[in-house]
Order: sequence, then C-alpha cells, then structure tokens
Amino acid sequence: MRLTLTQRLSVVFALLLLVCSGTSVWMQVRSTRMHELEVVQGLSRDLAAHIAGDTQLMDASGLKPEALRDLFSKLMQVNPSVEVYLLDNQGRVIGNAAPAGRLRREQVDLAPLRRLLAGAALPVLGDDPRSDDGRKVFSVAPLRANGHQTGYLYVVLLSEEYDRLAERGATGVALSTALWSIVMVALLCLVAGLTAFALITRPLRRLTDTVRRFDIDGAPAPAPAPPAVEANDKTASQDEIAVLDAAFRQMETRLGEQWRSLTRQEQERRELVANISHDLRTPLASLHGYLETLSLKDASLTPAERRRYLGIALDQSRKVGGLAQSLLELVRLEHGFVQPVLERFSLTDLVQDVFQKFELTAEARQVALKANIAPGVSAACADLGLIERVLTNLLDNALRHTPAGGEVEITLVAQGAMVEVTVSDSGPGIDAALREGLFLRPFTIGGARRDGGLGLRIVHRILQLHGVQIQLVDLPGRGASFRFGLPVDEKSATRLRLAL
Repeated sequence: MRLTLTQRLSVVFALLLLVCSGTSVWMQVRSTRMHELEVVQGLSRDLAAHIAGDTQLMDASGLKPEALRDLFSKLMQVNPSVEVYLLDNQGRVIGNAAPAGRLRREQVDLAPLRRLLAGAALPVLGDDPRSDDGRKVFSVAPLRANGHQTGYLYVVLLSEEYDRLAERGATGVALSTALWSIVMVALLCLVAGLTAFALITRPLRRLTDTVRRFDIDGAPAPAPAPPAVEANDKTASQDEIAVLDAAFRQMETRLGEQWRSLTRQEQERRELVANISHDLRTPLASLHGYLETLSLKDASLTPAERRRYLGIALDQSRKVGGLAQSLLELVRLEHGFVQPVLERFSLTDLVQDVFQKFELTAEARQVALKANIAPGVSAACADLGLIERVLTNLLDNALRHTPAGGEVEITLVAQGAMVEVTVSDSGPGIDAALREGLFLRPFTIGGARRDGGLGLRIVHRILQLHGVQIQLVDLPGRGASFRFGLPVDEKSATRLRLAL
C-alpha cells in the first residue's frame, strides 16, 4: 500500500505520539513510586533505632529468642507492612519471622545499610531476603552489647502482603487510569497533529497538483498567477513551500517560453532551409543547363554564343557562391564563432567607403547615393568589419529594390551617447503584413525576393552581438527605412553588450 506524504507524516506522528505518551506515563508512574518510597522510608527511617532502643534482642552471649519472638508478634499486629530481620556484622540473617521456605537469601548486602546510616539521599533500596533479586526501602539500626556492635536490626518497610495489595490496585484503578490517560492524550494530540499537517501541507498539495498537470511532452500552459501576497508580509518569503511553488511557477513559465521559442525557431529554420533550397536550385539549374549546352554543342556554337553562355554560367556561379558565403557567415554568427572586437572609428569615413564600393552599381541602375550627416556626429565604438558588413547588406538590398531615377540615403544623427544610423530608399517599401519577423524569415516584394532570408538576418545578428536592435521605420516619402544606433564610447558599448 502506497501512502501519500501527508498520510506517512500522520502515521509517523501517531507512532511517535504513542511512544512519547507511553514513556511519559511510565516515567510518571515511576516517579510516583519513587516518591512513595521516599516518603515511606523518610517516615520510618528511625523505626529500627526505636525498636532496638526499646527491646534487648542480643546480649554478650548472643541472640535472645524470647525477645525476638515477642517483637515479631507485636510488630505483625501493629504494622503488618513491615518485616524484621536480625543480621550479624557480616550481613547474614540470624533471625527472622518468615514462614518456612520463604526466605530466599541468607545474607544481605551491607553497603546500602551503611549509606542510609551515613545519611544518604532517600530512597535507599536494600536487599529483600524474601526475594532472589528484589530491593526495597528499609530502616536499619546497629545492635550493641557490652559496648560492642553485635549486628543489625534490619526492617523491610514494605512487606510481601503490601506488594500483593499494591499489585491488585495497580492492575485495577491505577492501570486503567494510566491507559485511559494514554488514549485520551494520544487522541487529542493526534487530532491536533492531523489538523496541523493538513493546514501545513495544503500549499504542498496544491503544488503537487500543479506538477501533476504539467505535461512534459506538450506545450506548457501559461502558469496561473500565484496568490497575492502583501508587500510587508515577511513570513511569505521564509516559507519554503511558498518559495518552492514560486520557483516551480517560474520554471514552468521559463519552459513555456523556451518551448515556444524553440517551436518558432524550428519553424523559421524549416522556412529558411526551404527558401535557401529554392534560391540555390534556380542558379544551379541555370548553371548546369548552360554548361551542358557548352559541352554538347561546343562545335556548333559561335564564339559570341560561347562567350554569352560562359558569362551567364559565371554569373549564376557567383550567385551560388554568394548564397553559400552568406549562409556560412550566418551560421558562424548564430553559433557564437564570431565575437565583436570593439574599436573607435569614423562613421563618416566608413559611409564614404561603402558608397565607393557601390558607386558603379548605382550608376548602372541610375540610382543616386546620398549621405546626410548631421553636425556633431562623432566616431562610433564597435567592430569596424561587422558594421561595414551591416551597411553593405542594407545598401545592397536598397539598390536592388530601388527603381531607376530613385535614391538611397544614409543618415547619421547624434543622440546622446549613441549615433543613430538610418538607411532608406525610394523604392516600394515593405507591406505591413510582412513586417512581423522581418529579420528572421524571408519575404518578397512583387514576387521578387528582397534577401530577407539571409542579408537582413545577418544584419540583425551582427547588431544583436553589439547589444543593438534594428528597426523598420516609416519615413514620409521614403520606401523601406532601417534604423539602428551605435555607441560612441567603449563604456556605452560594454554596457549594451552586458545587457544582452
């Protein structure tokens, strides 16, 4: 049979309570018995001395039988709870009133007698001559004759008859009272203990139900809000069960967030793989087709056709190489193989360098490149190579989707400890329905891919490594506009990275 924690605690508590109650009753009975013996011995401590002073039991010639019989007869009539023995100096019993065959010891240990005569604390127990190993309270007095000690008068204060009467009383009223005391105390304490356990383990049972409902194989449900706690309630923070409950709720919430994040990342990964496969299939098919044409029809092709086919094949090969390079770069960025190396550099010079890189492409597409640099723009503190890659991707994206006669503009504005960078174009822009997850999944504009699957994802990851976020903003008269900030000093750059 498997018991719950509350049931096990209740059983253990009941057993401990029973043991403690029995021990308490035993100690109480024992202490009462010892107190009784102390009182009896205290009251009758000098009994043997009085008897020895009033009766001449021994003389120089030895024991006086007539005096001894007369003493035993009187004592049995006056106080039947005592037994009188005569001992010699070695403790041997030389006179007694015990019936024939009832004397079990021929000698009594004298050490307790000497302790009592020396005034030891009561009760002092001595040997019972009518028992093999029994010990009882007693009174003792030395007997003297002609100035010499001839023995001891040894009076056992609780006789066998007293023991029989006491045992009958103990098995009757005393024992019944003790048993009823145990039962009543145990029941009252058990009820109180079970009530206390129920109240104490109630939060633990709630936590157990919450853990039982937790589905490790499914989507974690939103954790219910914990019970409201007063701000000044200091006991709540010290309750281990409450702390455990809060920790579990936090863990459940965190697992839910991670599960949803992993699900989203898995979906994005599948979309990315599907789109990369599509992007690679087209140039590879074209490359394969033209190379196959060159191989099969090499003898019949004119030099001009051969050069045109080779040019197309080379162009498709460059597209495949560019996609593979971008994919490798994204993998290195997302798996932590690339870490920014901070340095101060001039953003103005960097913008000019990037413009020179795209100058011929812009002229061929009849697109103007403009730089709008506000006064007071200082140097930035970031990884020069990575920021150059960000501007290159954004500018390449803008040029490819800006119609002839349009323009692409880079704006630099100082904003406190940051430099605000905006890259905008005069193209068609991005539809609102496509903006969610813009930097994490591919998108198209008018059926043409805008390189959102790799280029913008690389940009987003590079800026993430710098502790910076990129945003798509709406500017009057502009198409797609991307904005991000860069720190101007190393202190600001370090603070942004630590905030990741």
